[in-house]
Amino acid sequence: MLVAAAVCPPTPLVVFRMPDLRSAARTAIAALTAARPDVLIVVGGAESTEAYDGAAAGTLSPWGVHLTAGRGEPVLPLSLTVGRLLLGDATPDRLRSVAFDASADDCGKLGEELGATAARVAMLVMADGSACLGTRAPGRYDDAAAPFNAGLGTAIAAGDPAPLAALDPALADRLWVSGRAALQVLAGAAGDRTYEGRLLAETAPYGVGYFVGTWT
Repeated sequence: MLVAAAVCPPTPLVVFRMPDLRSAARTAIAALTAARPDVLIVVGGAESTEAYDGAAAGTLSPWGVHLTAGRGEPVLPLSLTVGRLLLGDATPDRLRSVAFDASADDCGKLGEELGATAARVAMLVMADGSACLGTRAPGRYDDAAAPFNAGLGTAIAAGDPAPLAALDPALADRLWVSGRAALQVLAGAAGDRTYEGRLLAETAPYGVGYFVGTWT
């Protein structure tokens, strides 16, 4: 059963810049440890859905930053690499990527599977919001981005998986919400339970919505 979750942004900037966001992320990760999980799973979006060993390596070298986490040849996608780096010396039990374009049903089923891994499961979910929040955002500015993003923040703060499970993949794709699939995996793991939610940080300095939050 999912007993704790943390949502953190998968941007490399949280590792080597943006100290306030990084501090919030580490506070969120500390909440996972405090939950005394039997299993810690890191979930993040990628081009395909894959399972990785908890010790698998990832690097930020393609983004011009010579930071690596894990052991062996780097194989992790960006979201899981950032998650591994935020964990520091802690090694997760599992790393799972979920395809950016995975259906809501497939995301929910994956979440159910991961949530049933052990009696006490903690999940670090690497997910961001819309990248269409400003004229300088990576995606084209869209009036629908701000309310969509606000809805994500509200759901995280409320510890409520239902709004995340109900996210529209087509709208999320239009708004460049790369974290949609990972958030729906979280919703699947939570099922019909609600949690004590805390939104520790919410910002969009580059037109991309970044959240840090916890469910316990």
